[in-house]
Amino acid sequence: MPPIRILIADDHTLVRKGLSQLCEGMGGFTVVAEAQNGTEAVALACTTQPDVILMDIVMPNIDGVEAIRQIMREIPKVRIIALTMYRQEQPMLDAIRAGARGYLLKTVDAGELIAAIRAVHRGDYLIDPIIAARVLSESHIAMPENPRVEPLTESEMAVLRMVAQGVDNEHIAQVLNYSVYTVSNRLRTIYEKLHVTNRTQAALYALRQGWATLDEPPT
Repeated sequence: MPPIRILIADDHTLVRKGLSQLCEGMGGFTVVAEAQNGTEAVALACTTQPDVILMDIVMPNIDGVEAIRQIMREIPKVRIIALTMYRQEQPMLDAIRAGARGYLLKTVDAGELIAAIRAVHRGDYLIDPIIAARVLSESHIAMPENPRVEPLTESEMAVLRMVAQGVDNEHIAQVLNYSVYTVSNRLRTIYEKLHVTNRTQAALYALRQGWATLDEPPT
């Protein structure tokens, strides 16, 4: 398989370089360009034709949302992940409406970011579960409906509830006294039983079924 070609747009040099080193170091990825503002992101996207763009929402000249909008007009096949430091509903909606396929907080761990890049490259949507749940009714994100799900065990349900509350794998492992490897295995089984393909879909399914609520404390 050819490497996934990535453009990174962020006005902070350390963030850009960190993301670039992360992607290049994983294998299967090539960073084709780095942009330090929205205008530069649009221009470089048009010249390099990347597969996936990591787009900071808050940038000078034009912001990330407007850059996404302009890029999607020129390169509709590109997959864009919007990155932000803040869990706010309106920027997420704006980014999705502009054409982003994913929206993640910058606090996401390295493994989840790499998984997100691969997911959007396949054509999936991947959005922070708590943000997505709060605005799902206003967005065009489709969720698979399959009533014939397999029952979850008590331990699987415990993991799923914490995923729906936005807790990462390391914290889940600490709270439930599991290894991170065990949590990852539980999640794979949960995906298979619920007929979903990623963390966001599993979280939204749990919230829709009433198995978890956003008001519950993560612990």
